[in-house]
Amino acid sequence: MRARPLRTASAPRPDTTPVGETPETMRAAVFDTPGESSVLHIATVPVPSPVISELLVRVHAAGVNPIDAKTRAGRGVAPAIDSFPSTIGFDFSGTVVSSPYESHPFPPGTEVFGMTHFPRSGGTYAEYVVVPTLSVARKPAALSHVEAAGVPLAALTAWGLVVETARAHEGQRILIHAGSGGVGHFAVQFAAYFGAHVTVTGSDHNASWLRELGASVVVDYKTTRFEDVVADVDVVIDLVGNVSDSTSSRSLTVLRPGGLYIIVPTGSWPEYAHAADEAGVRATSFKVSPDGAALSTIARLLDSGSVQVYIDQIFELEDAAAAHRAVEDGHTRGKIVLRVAEG
Repeated sequence: MRARPLRTASAPRPDTTPVGETPETMRAAVFDTPGESSVLHIATVPVPSPVISELLVRVHAAGVNPIDAKTRAGRGVAPAIDSFPSTIGFDFSGTVVSSPYESHPFPPGTEVFGMTHFPRSGGTYAEYVVVPTLSVARKPAALSHVEAAGVPLAALTAWGLVVETARAHEGQRILIHAGSGGVGHFAVQFAAYFGAHVTVTGSDHNASWLRELGASVVVDYKTTRFEDVVADVDVVIDLVGNVSDSTSSRSLTVLRPGGLYIIVPTGSWPEYAHAADEAGVRATSFKVSPDGAALSTIARLLDSGSVQVYIDQIFELEDAAAAHRAVEDGHTRGKIVLRVAEG
């Protein structure tokens, strides 16, 4: 299920930094002001300095997520960026360069993956990143750095939705909108792993793949209105929002009385709580947490083959703008990743 990319760019620039040495500067994809994808460009910036419990990690690959593109455009978490130019990006896979103390659980040389606290710290579209110890886990041995970089934000979001919020269990009926995307393809797998009966909205092109992931029913959103064929589900996980075709408000009609509606896209439906109350169902939004302990559990599932990550496209760091355009196109199967260094 782990696929080779559909498209890659030129070969990555090899990492020539001697082991044990950290340069003063690094390459990073930055933007000087919010705007279209073209505002992203490569710059030479200082290597960040870790403090207290932070690790310094040499980044091999960085995941690309819809929130990255929204932030670059001035939405997302852009209001929290306190100065420009700014790097961008939340998740990464790489190698620890320095640890807080000698006997630390993640000593230098350890391969790790995780999430940063961007924009409180620098983003991951860079050769180095500082990250809190509690926000990382050891990289799954079964995955390359490129594959691992596609996991943290999407998988932690799916884990929080399916396991911590929906409390997926045997016989539970869960409807997942946009099951073929980055978060969606993990959500389908987690829900199926814990025994839920999973219905997914997606395109006919992805139907067989979604069934391989664990979906029991796939509804082609292009030809069928899901409310015509789905009813009395326990949970709806909405990864689309109410920005088009009223997906969110229509979702309330397929929930059983007292069922749970979970909306993920920020700001896509401000009235969801009131509408859910009127419909006699429960509702909540969701925000991901960079939880290293949960990521360790996910890593074990990845190493065992119980869960897999699908990498749709790989871009080089220099092609971050093209990666953002691919994300904004909205038809990605699985994840898009930036390759930052060899390894």
